[in-house]
Amino acid sequence: MRYIFKFPDIGEGLDEGTIVEWHVEKGEEVKMGDPLCTMETDKVVTAIPSPKNGIIAARYGKPGESIHVGAALVEIEIPGVEGADAVNEATAAEPVKEEGAGVVGTLEVAGNNIVLSASSEGVSESESKRSASKSKVLATPVARAMAKEMGIDINTIKGSGPGGRVTKDDIKGHKKSDSITVKREVTDNLTEIEPLSQIRKSIAKHMIQSKHNAAHMTVFEEVEISELVKVRERYKEKLGEEGVKLTYLAFIVKAVALSLKKFRALNAEMDMEGGQMIYKKYYNIGIATDTDKGLVVPVIRGADKLSIKEIAKEISEISEKARNGKLTLEDMKGGTFTITSYGSIGGLFAVPVINYPEAGILGIGRISKQPIVRDNQLAIGTVLPLSLSVDHRIADGGETSRFLNSVIGYLADPVSLLIV
Repeated sequence: MRYIFKFPDIGEGLDEGTIVEWHVEKGEEVKMGDPLCTMETDKVVTAIPSPKNGIIAARYGKPGESIHVGAALVEIEIPGVEGADAVNEATAAEPVKEEGAGVVGTLEVAGNNIVLSASSEGVSESESKRSASKSKVLATPVARAMAKEMGIDINTIKGSGPGGRVTKDDIKGHKKSDSITVKREVTDNLTEIEPLSQIRKSIAKHMIQSKHNAAHMTVFEEVEISELVKVRERYKEKLGEEGVKLTYLAFIVKAVALSLKKFRALNAEMDMEGGQMIYKKYYNIGIATDTDKGLVVPVIRGADKLSIKEIAKEISEISEKARNGKLTLEDMKGGTFTITSYGSIGGLFAVPVINYPEAGILGIGRISKQPIVRDNQLAIGTVLPLSLSVDHRIADGGETSRFLNSVIGYLADPVSLLIV
């Protein structure tokens, strides 16, 4: 018996993924849980496990190609399964979870026509027609992409491939009365075109969603952190010997978490459909991290309960995973507030875009030496610029300013972070 394993939705509302590499070849034997391929989604790069034992009869898509959720990924031949058993196998939907992979693959079928051996045995003609009518047409991932680009309803095309599968040749030969928009071909060397990565698509989608759904307001402030500089210098070398990199960000995460406990509106979410506010009593701080493929936001959970040392250790670990493309979906779920540190690259102030549906995001600018007034005398101080964007529907100006003042207070007097 042969059946099709479709690319499953491994995230929240996932639409498509890009094949990074294949781990199996046609004719290769696989066992349940073996990795079939590595896929890049809009959040993570992860392996897709096989849902069954069998032999790879066909695989669809090449590295670099995008596969839509629900499109065929591989065909697996299961020896020794025939007749009614084949029908039962083909119409079953079994979730498969690989230990430690964090990926759930669901065996989905396109109706009785995917059973290529003994497919009619034990199934009446009327049942077969009903099954086929409820299912979407079988098609290769390339054919689906071509049909979508050309505005063709692929379900209206009769496929010439195995099992009636629609191929790219079927799409090319399809006559469409409406005009078709064809992408411009670049014939010179003045431009360079690269396909959008899944992460870049996700960034674009979430930025637009945030701007459309949140009423952005941004407040700018500065904090003099000479005491924080001294504390960090005092313990940086000692923690470094333990393999922990002590950064200013660790103190900022702790200051934000403690301040969120005081001002719940900044740790909230507005549910417009339900007509209610959701005030969260847990404090998971997202850290916007710059990678070669784009911006990702891994989360430090329960930051209010962690020590500065523990936070510093978690920052190092998630940053390393982000740079190496090893973040899992779990690493990026459940954030309640986000911090973005653009100052390490360059820039004093910014207008950070809220990580919707969160209520706020704090931007950290470049630390610099500046003249300040201390005890009515001119002195040299160390100044940290802060930019706080909030959803003005959720947080009023007064609460926003009080929250920012609380963060500033903790950073100006870092010892207070340890005695609260």
